[in-house]
Amino acid sequence: MIKRGLEAVITKKLKDHKAIILLGPRQTGKSTLLQLMKAQLKKPVAWWNGDETDIRSLLEKPGSTQLTSLIGNNKTVVIDEAQRIENIGLCIKLIIDNIKDVKVIATGSSAFELANKINEPLTGRKWEYHLYPISFGEMVEHTSLLEEKRLLHHRLLYGYYPEVVTSPGNEQALLKQLYKDILTWERIQKPDKLEKLVQALAFQTAQLISYNELGQLCGLNAETVEKYINLLEKAFIVFRLPAFSRNLRNELKKSYKIYFYDNGLRNAVINQFNPANLRNDTGQLWENWFISERMKYLNNTGQYVSRFFWRTLAQQEVDYIEDTNGTITAFECKWNAKAKGTVSRAFINAYPKAATHLVTPENAEMFLLK
Repeated sequence: MIKRGLEAVITKKLKDHKAIILLGPRQTGKSTLLQLMKAQLKKPVAWWNGDETDIRSLLEKPGSTQLTSLIGNNKTVVIDEAQRIENIGLCIKLIIDNIKDVKVIATGSSAFELANKINEPLTGRKWEYHLYPISFGEMVEHTSLLEEKRLLHHRLLYGYYPEVVTSPGNEQALLKQLYKDILTWERIQKPDKLEKLVQALAFQTAQLISYNELGQLCGLNAETVEKYINLLEKAFIVFRLPAFSRNLRNELKKSYKIYFYDNGLRNAVINQFNPANLRNDTGQLWENWFISERMKYLNNTGQYVSRFFWRTLAQQEVDYIEDTNGTITAFECKWNAKAKGTVSRAFINAYPKAATHLVTPENAEMFLLK
Protein backbone atom coordinates (compact mmCIF):
# COMPACT_ATOMS: atom_id res chain seq x y z
CA MET A 1 0.00 0.00 0.00
CA ILE A 2 1.34 3.44 -0.95
CA LYS A 3 1.72 5.58 2.16
CA ARG A 4 0.29 9.08 1.76
CA GLY A 5 2.26 12.03 3.06
CA LEU A 6 -0.86 13.78 4.33
CA GLU A 7 -1.37 11.03 6.92
CA ALA A 8 1.22 12.51 9.26
CA VAL A 9 -0.27 16.01 8.90
CA ILE A 10 -3.80 14.82 9.70
CA THR A 11 -2.66 12.61 12.58
CA LYS A 12 -1.45 15.68 14.45
CA LYS A 13 -5.00 17.08 14.43
CA LEU A 14 -6.85 13.98 15.65
CA LYS A 15 -6.77 14.85 19.35
CA ASP A 16 -8.48 18.26 19.30
CA HIS A 17 -12.23 18.86 18.94
CA LYS A 18 -12.23 20.53 15.50
CA ALA A 19 -13.65 18.73 12.48
CA ILE A 20 -11.23 17.52 9.80
CA ILE A 21 -12.40 18.22 6.25
CA LEU A 22 -10.55 16.19 3.60
CA LEU A 23 -11.09 17.41 0.03
CA GLY A 24 -9.73 16.11 -3.23
CA PRO A 25 -10.53 14.75 -6.68
CA ARG A 26 -12.58 11.59 -7.04
CA GLN A 27 -10.55 8.36 -6.91
CA THR A 28 -7.51 9.84 -5.19
CA GLY A 29 -7.88 7.61 -2.13
CA LYS A 30 -9.58 9.76 0.52
CA SER A 31 -11.59 6.85 1.94
CA THR A 32 -8.60 4.51 1.61
CA LEU A 33 -6.43 6.93 3.56
CA LEU A 34 -8.92 7.03 6.42
CA GLN A 35 -9.21 3.23 6.41
CA LEU A 36 -5.43 3.02 6.69
CA MET A 37 -5.57 5.44 9.64
CA LYS A 38 -8.17 3.30 11.43
CA ALA A 39 -5.77 2.31 14.18
CA GLN A 40 -5.14 5.98 14.99
CA LEU A 41 -8.82 6.97 15.18
CA LYS A 42 -10.46 7.05 18.59
CA LYS A 43 -12.80 4.05 18.82
CA PRO A 44 -15.58 3.10 18.28
CA VAL A 45 -15.83 4.63 14.79
CA ALA A 46 -19.05 5.31 12.85
CA TRP A 47 -18.69 5.33 9.05
CA TRP A 48 -21.42 7.24 7.16
CA ASN A 49 -21.53 7.56 3.38
CA GLY A 50 -23.28 10.51 1.74
CA ASP A 51 -23.91 8.41 -1.37
CA GLU A 52 -26.38 6.29 0.62
CA THR A 53 -29.98 7.51 0.55
CA ASP A 54 -30.81 6.59 4.14
CA ILE A 55 -27.78 8.46 5.47
CA ARG A 56 -28.77 11.57 3.51
CA SER A 57 -32.33 11.35 4.84
CA LEU A 58 -31.22 10.97 8.44
CA LEU A 59 -28.80 13.90 8.33
CA GLU A 60 -30.54 16.46 6.09
CA LYS A 61 -32.62 17.90 8.96
CA PRO A 62 -30.28 17.41 11.90
CA GLY A 63 -31.15 17.95 15.54
CA SER A 64 -28.78 17.49 18.44
CA THR A 65 -31.02 14.88 20.12
CA GLN A 66 -31.28 12.82 16.93
CA LEU A 67 -27.53 13.11 16.28
CA THR A 68 -26.73 12.01 19.83
CA SER A 69 -28.88 8.93 19.26
CA LEU A 70 -27.30 8.17 15.87
CA ILE A 71 -23.75 8.53 17.17
CA GLY A 72 -24.37 6.48 20.29
CA ASN A 73 -21.11 5.56 21.99
CA ASN A 74 -18.94 6.22 18.91
CA LYS A 75 -15.98 8.53 19.47
CA THR A 76 -15.17 9.20 15.80
CA VAL A 77 -17.64 9.88 12.98
CA VAL A 78 -16.34 9.59 9.41
CA ILE A 79 -18.65 11.04 6.72
CA ASP A 80 -17.65 10.14 3.15
CA GLU A 81 -18.87 12.23 0.18
CA ALA A 82 -20.24 14.78 2.64
CA GLN A 83 -21.13 17.24 -0.14
CA ARG A 84 -24.08 14.99 -1.04
CA ILE A 85 -25.79 15.73 2.31
CA GLU A 86 -27.93 18.84 2.69
CA ASN A 87 -27.13 20.91 5.80
CA ILE A 88 -23.99 18.87 6.47
CA GLY A 89 -22.25 21.97 7.81
CA LEU A 90 -24.97 22.51 10.40
CA CYS A 91 -24.93 18.79 11.21
CA ILE A 92 -21.19 18.83 11.95
CA LYS A 93 -21.53 22.08 13.91
CA LEU A 94 -24.19 20.52 16.16
CA ILE A 95 -21.97 17.53 16.85
CA ILE A 96 -18.98 19.72 17.71
CA ASP A 97 -20.98 22.09 19.91
CA ASN A 98 -23.25 19.61 21.68
CA ILE A 99 -21.64 16.17 21.81
CA LYS A 100 -18.45 15.94 23.84
CA ASP A 101 -15.41 13.88 22.86
CA VAL A 102 -16.57 13.05 19.32
CA LYS A 103 -14.21 13.70 16.42
CA VAL A 104 -15.78 14.36 13.00
CA ILE A 105 -13.90 13.67 9.76
CA ALA A 106 -15.68 14.53 6.49
CA THR A 107 -14.49 13.90 2.94
CA GLY A 108 -15.66 15.56 -0.27
CA SER A 109 -14.79 15.45 -3.97
CA SER A 110 -16.28 18.84 -4.78
CA ALA A 111 -14.85 21.80 -2.94
CA PHE A 112 -17.52 24.01 -4.48
CA GLU A 113 -20.47 22.02 -3.13
CA LEU A 114 -18.96 21.22 0.25
CA ALA A 115 -17.60 24.73 0.86
CA ASN A 116 -21.07 26.19 0.34
CA LYS A 117 -22.38 23.93 3.10
CA ILE A 118 -19.60 24.13 5.70
CA ASN A 119 -17.76 27.44 5.51
CA GLU A 120 -20.17 29.56 7.53
CA PRO A 121 -21.39 26.92 10.05
CA LEU A 122 -17.85 25.65 10.69
CA THR A 123 -15.98 28.93 11.01
CA GLY A 124 -13.27 28.30 13.59
CA ARG A 125 -14.39 24.68 13.96
CA LYS A 126 -12.47 22.85 11.21
CA TRP A 127 -9.11 21.90 9.76
CA GLU A 128 -9.18 21.60 5.96
CA TYR A 129 -6.80 19.48 3.90
CA HIS A 130 -6.48 18.40 0.26
CA LEU A 131 -5.61 14.92 -0.99
CA TYR A 132 -4.32 15.03 -4.56
CA PRO A 133 -3.24 12.19 -6.85
CA ILE A 134 -0.16 10.36 -5.55
CA SER A 135 2.96 12.52 -5.54
CA PHE A 136 6.46 11.91 -6.86
CA GLY A 137 7.71 12.00 -3.26
CA GLU A 138 5.18 9.40 -2.10
CA MET A 139 6.19 7.11 -4.95
CA VAL A 140 9.88 7.54 -4.12
CA GLU A 141 9.14 6.34 -0.60
CA HIS A 142 7.13 3.42 -2.00
CA THR A 143 9.68 2.33 -4.63
CA SER A 144 12.96 4.29 -4.78
CA LEU A 145 14.34 7.50 -6.22
CA LEU A 146 16.13 5.54 -8.96
CA GLU A 147 12.94 3.72 -9.96
CA GLU A 148 10.87 6.90 -10.10
CA LYS A 149 13.47 8.72 -12.17
CA ARG A 150 13.44 5.75 -14.56
CA LEU A 151 9.63 5.97 -14.74
CA LEU A 152 9.51 9.73 -15.26
CA HIS A 153 8.58 9.47 -18.97
CA HIS A 154 5.76 7.11 -18.02
CA ARG A 155 4.46 9.39 -15.24
CA LEU A 156 4.64 12.36 -17.58
CA LEU A 157 2.11 10.60 -19.83
CA TYR A 158 -0.13 8.76 -17.37
CA GLY A 159 0.09 10.74 -14.14
CA TYR A 160 -0.48 9.55 -10.60
CA TYR A 161 -4.11 8.61 -9.97
CA PRO A 162 -3.84 5.65 -7.55
CA GLU A 163 -5.64 3.09 -9.74
CA VAL A 164 -3.62 4.20 -12.77
CA VAL A 165 -0.34 3.80 -10.87
CA THR A 166 -1.28 0.37 -9.55
CA SER A 167 -2.71 -1.00 -12.84
CA PRO A 168 0.15 -1.13 -15.35
CA GLY A 169 -1.08 -1.84 -18.85
CA ASN A 170 -4.56 -0.37 -18.25
CA GLU A 171 -3.61 3.29 -17.88
CA GLN A 172 -5.31 4.67 -20.97
CA ALA A 173 -8.62 2.90 -20.40
CA LEU A 174 -8.73 3.99 -16.75
CA LEU A 175 -7.94 7.61 -17.57
CA LYS A 176 -10.52 7.77 -20.35
CA GLN A 177 -13.18 6.42 -17.97
CA LEU A 178 -12.16 8.99 -15.37
CA TYR A 179 -12.52 11.74 -17.95
CA LYS A 180 -15.94 10.41 -18.99
CA ASP A 181 -17.07 10.50 -15.35
CA ILE A 182 -16.08 14.16 -15.15
CA LEU A 183 -18.27 15.05 -18.11
CA THR A 184 -21.36 13.70 -16.35
CA TRP A 185 -20.94 16.37 -13.68
CA GLU A 186 -24.46 17.04 -12.50
CA ARG A 187 -24.21 20.82 -12.13
CA ILE A 188 -23.12 21.47 -15.70
CA GLN A 189 -26.01 22.41 -18.02
CA LYS A 190 -24.07 22.22 -21.30
CA PRO A 191 -21.78 19.16 -21.09
CA ASP A 192 -20.90 19.27 -24.81
CA LYS A 193 -19.55 22.80 -24.43
CA LEU A 194 -17.82 21.86 -21.17
CA GLU A 195 -16.03 19.10 -23.09
CA LYS A 196 -14.88 21.59 -25.72
CA LEU A 197 -13.69 23.93 -22.97
CA VAL A 198 -11.71 21.21 -21.15
CA GLN A 199 -10.10 20.20 -24.44
CA ALA A 200 -9.20 23.81 -25.20
CA LEU A 201 -7.67 24.15 -21.75
CA ALA A 202 -5.67 20.96 -22.30
CA PHE A 203 -4.18 22.34 -25.52
CA GLN A 204 -3.39 25.62 -23.72
CA THR A 205 -1.76 24.01 -20.67
CA ALA A 206 1.01 26.24 -19.25
CA GLN A 207 -0.05 29.10 -21.52
CA LEU A 208 -1.79 32.40 -20.92
CA ILE A 209 -5.54 32.00 -21.20
CA SER A 210 -8.13 34.43 -22.56
CA TYR A 211 -11.74 33.95 -21.50
CA ASN A 212 -12.90 35.67 -24.70
CA GLU A 213 -10.77 33.43 -26.92
CA LEU A 214 -11.85 30.28 -25.08
CA GLY A 215 -15.47 31.39 -25.37
CA GLN A 216 -15.18 31.76 -29.14
CA LEU A 217 -13.72 28.25 -29.39
CA CYS A 218 -16.47 26.71 -27.25
CA GLY A 219 -19.54 28.76 -28.11
CA LEU A 220 -19.75 30.36 -24.67
CA ASN A 221 -19.52 33.93 -23.47
CA ALA A 222 -16.48 34.98 -21.45
CA GLU A 223 -18.44 35.16 -18.20
CA THR A 224 -19.64 31.55 -18.57
CA VAL A 225 -16.11 30.39 -19.43
CA GLU A 226 -14.81 31.94 -16.22
CA LYS A 227 -17.64 30.35 -14.25
CA TYR A 228 -16.94 26.92 -15.75
CA ILE A 229 -13.20 27.19 -15.08
CA ASN A 230 -13.99 28.09 -11.49
CA LEU A 231 -16.15 24.96 -11.22
CA LEU A 232 -13.39 22.86 -12.81
CA GLU A 233 -11.01 24.20 -10.19
CA LYS A 234 -13.42 23.34 -7.38
CA ALA A 235 -13.64 19.80 -8.76
CA PHE A 236 -9.81 19.57 -8.73
CA ILE A 237 -9.44 19.14 -12.49
CA VAL A 238 -7.52 22.32 -13.36
CA PHE A 239 -6.00 25.20 -11.46
CA ARG A 240 -4.97 28.71 -12.42
CA LEU A 241 -1.77 30.59 -11.62
CA PRO A 242 -2.18 34.38 -11.46
CA ALA A 243 0.45 36.82 -12.66
CA PHE A 244 3.04 37.96 -10.10
CA SER A 245 3.38 41.72 -9.93
CA ARG A 246 4.89 44.26 -7.59
CA ASN A 247 3.57 47.10 -9.74
CA LEU A 248 6.48 47.39 -12.15
CA ARG A 249 5.03 49.22 -15.12
CA ASN A 250 5.65 46.53 -17.75
CA GLU A 251 4.48 43.49 -15.73
CA LEU A 252 1.30 41.60 -16.61
CA LYS A 253 -1.09 42.03 -13.71
CA LYS A 254 -4.45 40.40 -14.48
CA SER A 255 -3.51 37.36 -16.54
CA TYR A 256 -3.70 33.64 -15.74
CA LYS A 257 -2.03 30.44 -16.86
CA ILE A 258 -3.86 27.12 -16.64
CA TYR A 259 -2.60 23.72 -15.42
CA PHE A 260 -4.11 20.30 -14.79
CA TYR A 261 -3.86 18.62 -11.40
CA ASP A 262 -2.75 15.45 -13.19
CA ASN A 263 -0.86 14.96 -16.44
CA GLY A 264 -2.63 11.68 -17.19
CA LEU A 265 -6.04 13.29 -17.06
CA ARG A 266 -4.84 16.12 -19.27
CA ASN A 267 -3.56 13.65 -21.87
CA ALA A 268 -6.83 11.68 -21.72
CA VAL A 269 -8.77 14.86 -22.50
CA ILE A 270 -7.00 15.19 -25.86
CA ASN A 271 -6.43 11.42 -26.30
CA GLN A 272 -2.70 11.94 -26.69
CA PHE A 273 -0.42 9.32 -25.13
CA ASN A 274 2.51 9.36 -27.53
CA PRO A 275 5.94 9.13 -25.88
CA ALA A 276 7.63 12.37 -24.89
CA ASN A 277 10.17 12.19 -27.72
CA LEU A 278 7.37 12.02 -30.32
CA ARG A 279 5.38 15.04 -29.10
CA ASN A 280 5.47 18.77 -29.63
CA ASP A 281 4.08 19.57 -26.18
CA THR A 282 6.70 17.89 -23.97
CA GLY A 283 7.79 21.23 -22.54
CA GLN A 284 4.20 21.92 -21.48
CA LEU A 285 3.92 18.45 -19.94
CA TRP A 286 7.12 18.93 -18.00
CA GLU A 287 6.09 22.34 -16.70
CA ASN A 288 2.65 20.99 -15.70
CA TRP A 289 4.29 17.98 -14.02
CA PHE A 290 6.72 20.02 -11.96
CA ILE A 291 4.27 22.70 -10.85
CA SER A 292 1.60 20.16 -9.85
CA GLU A 293 4.23 18.04 -8.04
CA ARG A 294 5.55 21.08 -6.22
CA MET A 295 1.99 21.87 -5.16
CA LYS A 296 1.59 18.32 -3.77
CA TYR A 297 4.92 18.53 -1.96
CA LEU A 298 3.99 21.78 -0.23
CA ASN A 299 0.55 20.43 0.63
CA ASN A 300 1.87 17.15 2.04
CA THR A 301 4.46 18.92 4.19
CA GLY A 302 2.04 21.50 5.55
CA GLN A 303 3.66 24.52 3.88
CA TYR A 304 1.60 27.48 2.73
CA VAL A 305 2.82 29.71 -0.09
CA SER A 306 1.29 32.00 -2.71
CA ARG A 307 1.92 30.73 -6.25
CA PHE A 308 2.31 32.74 -9.46
CA PHE A 309 3.96 33.06 -12.86
CA TRP A 310 5.74 36.20 -14.08
CA ARG A 311 5.67 37.88 -17.47
CA THR A 312 6.27 41.30 -18.94
CA LEU A 313 4.69 43.06 -21.88
CA ALA A 314 7.94 42.30 -23.74
CA GLN A 315 7.23 38.57 -23.12
CA GLN A 316 10.08 38.05 -20.67
CA GLU A 317 8.81 35.40 -18.28
CA VAL A 318 9.39 32.98 -15.42
CA ASP A 319 7.39 29.75 -15.34
CA TYR A 320 6.63 29.53 -11.65
CA ILE A 321 7.08 31.72 -8.57
CA GLU A 322 6.44 31.15 -4.86
CA ASP A 323 5.97 33.95 -2.37
CA THR A 324 6.49 32.79 1.22
CA ASN A 325 5.78 35.75 3.50
CA GLY A 326 7.66 38.08 1.16
CA THR A 327 10.48 35.66 0.33
CA ILE A 328 10.44 35.10 -3.43
CA THR A 329 11.59 31.89 -5.14
CA ALA A 330 11.53 31.56 -8.93
CA PHE A 331 11.62 28.34 -10.99
CA GLU A 332 12.26 27.96 -14.71
CA CYS A 333 11.29 24.52 -16.10
CA LYS A 334 13.36 22.91 -18.88
CA TRP A 335 12.72 19.38 -20.13
CA ASN A 336 16.07 19.17 -21.94
CA ALA A 337 18.73 19.30 -19.24
CA LYS A 338 21.43 19.95 -21.88
CA ALA A 339 19.71 22.97 -23.37
CA LYS A 340 20.90 26.35 -22.25
CA GLY A 341 18.46 28.02 -19.94
CA THR A 342 18.39 30.46 -17.05
CA VAL A 343 15.82 32.42 -15.11
CA SER A 344 15.01 35.65 -16.95
CA ARG A 345 17.66 38.31 -16.42
CA ALA A 346 14.89 40.92 -16.41
CA PHE A 347 13.30 39.16 -13.44
CA ILE A 348 16.61 38.89 -11.58
CA ASN A 349 17.24 42.58 -12.12
CA ALA A 350 13.73 43.46 -10.93
CA TYR A 351 13.90 41.13 -7.90
CA PRO A 352 17.59 40.77 -6.96
CA LYS A 353 16.82 39.16 -3.59
CA ALA A 354 14.78 36.32 -5.12
CA ALA A 355 16.17 32.78 -5.10
CA THR A 356 16.20 31.34 -8.64
CA HIS A 357 16.32 27.74 -9.86
CA LEU A 358 16.46 25.98 -13.22
CA VAL A 359 14.45 22.74 -12.94
CA THR A 360 15.22 19.77 -15.21
CA PRO A 361 14.57 16.02 -15.00
CA GLU A 362 18.07 15.68 -13.58
CA ASN A 363 17.53 17.86 -10.48
CA ALA A 364 13.74 18.07 -9.91
CA GLU A 365 13.92 15.82 -6.84
CA MET A 366 15.80 18.60 -5.02
CA PHE A 367 12.53 20.52 -4.85
CA LEU A 368 10.10 17.62 -4.33
CA LEU A 369 11.54 15.51 -1.51
CA LYS A 370 11.74 16.21 2.21
